[in-house]
Amino acid sequence: MCPHCGGDIRITARGGKRLGYYRCRDCDSGFTVRTWTIFERSHVPLHKWIFAIYLVVTSRKGISSMQLSKEIGVTQKPAWFMLGRLREACGDDTGMLRGIIEVEEVYIGGQEKNKHASKKTHPGGGPKGKQAVLGMRGRGGKSIAMPFAATDKPTLHAAIHRHVEPDSKVYTDEHGSYTGLRGYEHHHVKHSAGEYVGANDIHINAAESMWALLKRGLFGVWHKASRKHLHRYINEATFRLNEANCEVHTTDRLSAFTDKAFRHRLTYRRLIA
Repeated sequence: MCPHCGGDIRITARGGKRLGYYRCRDCDSGFTVRTWTIFERSHVPLHKWIFAIYLVVTSRKGISSMQLSKEIGVTQKPAWFMLGRLREACGDDTGMLRGIIEVEEVYIGGQEKNKHASKKTHPGGGPKGKQAVLGMRGRGGKSIAMPFAATDKPTLHAAIHRHVEPDSKVYTDEHGSYTGLRGYEHHHVKHSAGEYVGANDIHINAAESMWALLKRGLFGVWHKASRKHLHRYINEATFRLNEANCEVHTTDRLSAFTDKAFRHRLTYRRLIA
């Protein structure tokens, strides 16, 4: 099938030395099996891409570009570009959550004591100078997470309405921005009072475990994620929770990832823009 026009009848193989190249006679466009995928215009052989996918889906806390470069035999720069493309494929999940949904926000930005003097913001604690990230995790279901510019009431309410089906049960902490949430059965736990599991098994422990895993990857593996690329790191961590859980057979994990690989495309120019 032509990736440009969708035609699948008037397609011919190009002869000569250009093996693997095809031309669609309907739109007169050339393409290969890599066109409009994360592998497009990559000089890295496909068998190394498959090994990279295996390492991403089976590494519980992720893999760094330096480690990937050593594993597949390329330099660090193309390994970094490959990981950017792989993380891009992990995103764009527009599904809806239903049932019991735990919602929790976190702030990513590092500790002041670990920063160089020129990069310290001296916020005096709290979320100032950090990137807000909102996560929603269904019990026994999938998870959705994304960065936000703010955690005010309109922003959080809009995000929940966009990703959680009406009449679901939504469990949060006592953050003031969650108050007045309409269309759901809303309950919260009072962390300030030392409550972590309320009556009728009301808690957000599963949502908080998302951040524990993400931070282990940020601190121990990736070490740093800029705001520009943070959403891709979140995509990768969320994909592993949804599709690449260790309880799922490895071949099924690889199949879920390769399905996404043929629906995304990321150029180097857009990655570094």
